[in-house]
Order: sequence, then structure tokens, then C-alpha cells
Amino acid sequence: MLLDRAHEMPPQLVAPLIAEEVARIGGRDVSILLQDYDQMLLLPLPGRHLMVGEPELIDGSVAGRAFLDVVIVEEPLAAAVRVFLPLLDGSDQVGVLALTLDSVDDDDRRLLRRLAGLVADMLVTKNSYTDRFFKARRREPMSVAAEIQWSLLPPLRMTTPQVVVAGMLEPAYNVAGDSFDYALNDDILHVAVIDAMGHGLNAAVLATVAIGAYRHARRADVGLAELYAFMDSAIVEQFEPEQFVTAQMARLDVGTGRLEWVNAGHPAPLLIRDHRVIRSLESATTLPVGFGGDQPQVSELALQQGDQLLFFTDGLVEERQAGGEQFGEQRLINVIDRAAREGMNTQALARTYSHSLMRERRGITTDDATLLLVEWNGGSADHLAVLET
Repeated sequence: MLLDRAHEMPPQLVAPLIAEEVARIGGRDVSILLQDYDQMLLLPLPGRHLMVGEPELIDGSVAGRAFLDVVIVEEPLAAAVRVFLPLLDGSDQVGVLALTLDSVDDDDRRLLRRLAGLVADMLVTKNSYTDRFFKARRREPMSVAAEIQWSLLPPLRMTTPQVVVAGMLEPAYNVAGDSFDYALNDDILHVAVIDAMGHGLNAAVLATVAIGAYRHARRADVGLAELYAFMDSAIVEQFEPEQFVTAQMARLDVGTGRLEWVNAGHPAPLLIRDHRVIRSLESATTLPVGFGGDQPQVSELALQQGDQLLFFTDGLVEERQAGGEQFGEQRLINVIDRAAREGMNTQALARTYSHSLMRERRGITTDDATLLLVEWNGGSADHLAVLET
């Protein structure tokens, strides 16, 4: 019934239909919990026939464990079981579906897992033409600049057998000039991280043009040097002199692990291997985008399976502590080394990095701070295209 009706279902009727479907298998007390923008809470989606309770902390709650570990979690109740299912759109984590059953067996789990997948797909599809889900995810007002930046972003997480990508933006409700983008085209993962100068709406507009130019050039299948030149020309043509964007653009062959990147005045990414930072990927730099720099040098590196790359903007390291001292790259590395040893999945690790760094900076954020974590595992995904007999 969900499949048959999904195409024409108005957004406000998604919740009642989901609740009806759950009731048909003996379920009740259905809640849909969506992650808020800074990934601190799971917020209940209001809707007819949905149970709307208090927000759930992602850290330390049963719902949060289902969300972070991407597993079904069952909580025994008196003569019943509360089931928490991660809502995945592809591999991006939308939130959690919670419901109560008298008992749960393997057939129920299979059905519920597929139901949760369909619910997530419906939420993401309908999200394109309603504000209901955007509003449900907010726990404080959002600036106009942040509205623009969030509308630019790809999903915060992508997982395939060969490569995983996870990103974070902060301050989530007031970000302006930072952004990132990625695309997996056949065997090449394309990645860009940018930091537009300034604050507020002007920085958001500058970032919008930079990301738009990046996507346009990327889709024309040009090399990294040509891609930089196209972005540079777009910024020069549209903005006054002295307005610029620092950036890194990279290409990763997910089959071989061959990495290429160009640095346009941006902090060098960090290479994480065996749960610790082993080096900073220092390379030749060219001028920031918008300054008309020379053709950039393309750097190369062969990754090992399991390697992680952390791309970040200067807001993570240049924030000043009490007394005027910068937070600095070494403190960043110390935080990463501690968190990496905990064995989390890539999305949970990116979130932990961001939140740990915020705590280390005592909540101080006078500039945007963005990170993008890429993990390369190699191998092949061809088995996913073979139907089991």
C-alpha cells in the first residue's frame, strides 16, 4: 500500500499511512525521530496518529544507539517490545522509526527493516516540496545564510563497500561561507571543500557561486587544474576584487586508492591510518579561487585500504582560546587520535570529531568550521548487482 500510494501522497498524509501500516502488523505508538542540524538530538515529527514525545539525545539514548550504530535496537517493556529502526535514505541517516509490538520475531524484523527503508525514501522524496520536515529538524532559528548553505549540501553521509564519506558543518544554524560537495562517478570520487571569505549573506552567495562552478566543471569531465581555473574565472567575473574562496578539490579512484588533489590556499588535509594521524598532506598551493592564480600543481598519493582523509576548514584550528592562543593543528590531531581509537563507523566518527572539537574550544565558534571525512576501503561492489538465487 505504501508503494502504491507513495507517488501521489501529500506530505501531511505520510505519517497517518505509516501508522496504519504498522497497526496492520500489530504495532502501535509510532514515532518518527529526525536528526537535528547539529546532530545533538533526535526530534519528533508531528503528525496525525504519531506519538510525539520529548526530543531524544543522540548520545546515551536507545534511539541514539540505533541511529549511530545503524542497527535495529529492541527495548523490552512490560509484555511488549519497543523497536527502534534506523531510517536510511541510501546510506544517509535520516533519523529513527520507533514502534511497539507485543513480540518480535525474525519475520517481523525483516518486514520492519524494509518498512523503515521505504519510510526514509518517502521522507526524503517529499522533503523536496514541503517545509514540514525541515521545520521538525530545527531546535533554534536559522540564519538566511545557513538556509542557503544547507540547501547546497549533498547528503551528509554516503556509504559504499569501497568508500565512505561523512561531513559536518558548524555552527549548524548560522554557518555562512563554508561548504563541501562530493560525487561518485563510476570509479572516481570527486570531493571539494571550500571556505568563502567573510561572514553572513555575502559569504553564502560567494560559496554558492563557487560550488555551482565546481559542479559545472566537474560534470564537464575536466581535470583538477582546469576545474580550478573555471572556478577562479566564475568568482572573478561575478564579484569585486579581493573577494575569494579557499578550496581543496580532490579525485579518488575508489578501485585503486590513487588520490589526486589541488590546494587553493586551504589547510592541508590529514591522513589517518590505523586509528591515528600519520601525516598532514602538505602540497604545493596556488592562490585562493578568485585571485587569478597560476595553473595549480596536482599532488598525488597512493592510499592503503582503511585509510581516512580528513578535509577541514581553518575555523577548526584558528579559533583563539582564552588568552589569545590559537586552538592549532596539534590540538586537532590530539582530538582525532583519541576519537579514532574508539572504533566507530565513519559517520559517527565525523560527528564525534566535530562535537569533541567544539567542547575542546569550549563552545567558542567565531568562524565557520567544517570537516569532511573520507574512508577508502577498496575492493569491488559488483556483487551488489548480482541477484541471489
